[in-house]
Amino acid sequence: MWIEPSINNISSGISQNFEVNEPSPAIITEIEKGSIGEELGFEKGDQLISINGIKPRDLIDYQYLIAEENINISVKGKDNQYYSLDIEKDLDEGLGLVFSEALFDGLKQCNNNCPFCFIDQQPEGRRNTLYLKDDDYRMSFLFGSYLTLTNLLTSDWERIKTQRLSPLFVSVHATDPEIRIKLLQNKRARKIMEQIEWFSKNSLQIHTQIVVCPGINDGKILIKTLKDLFEYGRGPEKTVISAAVVPVGLTKFRPDNDGLKPIDKSFATEVIHCVEKMQDEFQLTIQSRFAWLSDEWYLIAQKPLPSREVYEDLPQQENGVGSIRAFLEAMDLATSNLPKAIKRRRHCSWVVGKIVEDALKPICERLNNIDHLSINLFGLTSPYWGQENVVTGLLTGEDLINGLQNQNLGSELLVPSIMLKQGEDVFLDDMTVEEVSTTLDISIRIVDGPSDIVNAAINSKAEMI
Repeated sequence: MWIEPSINNISSGISQNFEVNEPSPAIITEIEKGSIGEELGFEKGDQLISINGIKPRDLIDYQYLIAEENINISVKGKDNQYYSLDIEKDLDEGLGLVFSEALFDGLKQCNNNCPFCFIDQQPEGRRNTLYLKDDDYRMSFLFGSYLTLTNLLTSDWERIKTQRLSPLFVSVHATDPEIRIKLLQNKRARKIMEQIEWFSKNSLQIHTQIVVCPGINDGKILIKTLKDLFEYGRGPEKTVISAAVVPVGLTKFRPDNDGLKPIDKSFATEVIHCVEKMQDEFQLTIQSRFAWLSDEWYLIAQKPLPSREVYEDLPQQENGVGSIRAFLEAMDLATSNLPKAIKRRRHCSWVVGKIVEDALKPICERLNNIDHLSINLFGLTSPYWGQENVVTGLLTGEDLINGLQNQNLGSELLVPSIMLKQGEDVFLDDMTVEEVSTTLDISIRIVDGPSDIVNAAINSKAEMI
């Protein structure tokens, strides 16, 4: 699902990004069954104030502070009374508490002005959280989000070293200082190689990404960037673990004079040839391809995706590198023991982004071999974003309505959860699942992954043969 920060949890230093905020109490939203927290009587809505007299700034601090055998916790209860609890437990044993936010002192936002930033390529008037630019090293460590390193304080660098916050995920884009300044529109961007050297000296690791913008950081600049990163990816202690090469994504809402060009088939083919050649060179040296192309390159170039083995241990799967191959591999497992038939006839539909439609057609053909089952696959374009080849996660409610209106969808529409905001049934354009369902006059089922898709397709509640 679409993960967004809370609008109520933003650093007060948004404009300058260099303020240090006082941590707010951590609000408890869930207590795990059988946990110490449940045993002590914690309730939803209780607020954790401090641990051993220290106010945790985020989940990282929290995990460090509760690792001790003996801890004292200060809590503000739902009754607005304050309580002090002395807890004796096993070393590293958790409390089973889940909080409303990962950061208790506010999200640090981006201080760059990248012309290709997706956040700035959205229409006005949508929910506020869609316009928040995450550039927080803690979110990178906790959830794998990418950061640029341009807004870190001296205290942030010290904390990364002291708490061993590794690996982090870093948007490099170019190692040439002037090109990186041009891409990020920030003079602090020139320090990227010094920063990577710092990670190396402190035995910390990073994953990296390069968003390729035609005419800016492609060609010789791309080759130089990958070679520079590779120098930190070789040797016994690898600083740069991997590099992802991703195509710039442009929407119809971007300014006309941003200097960016869309990726076409010819350009994608050139980049594939360039990076695959370098992969071969890297593999001869370190027995790893080190750098990988995101799936979109192959789909845009209309070339077959590499085999699953090419992606090794999928270090950049969440960045769209090998994610389709991993999905197909999981789908092969989920469809390895399909029923020959289902007793009650069933007709349903599955909607995905246009760019992945061809890759997923064999799955539908496999499911349609089940007697009495008919499932249609709809690969949609996105008039909302102005994109023909769009990934599934960017489809909006408006796109679903435009693409599926008057289609024979059967009795149910399967919608991947990746289109929705995490924890809510709302699309990127603020339309709700209920609104789409009502407009299309179709029942909608949200599906999470291969097994869920298969079960939904054959309707696991129905009797099977």
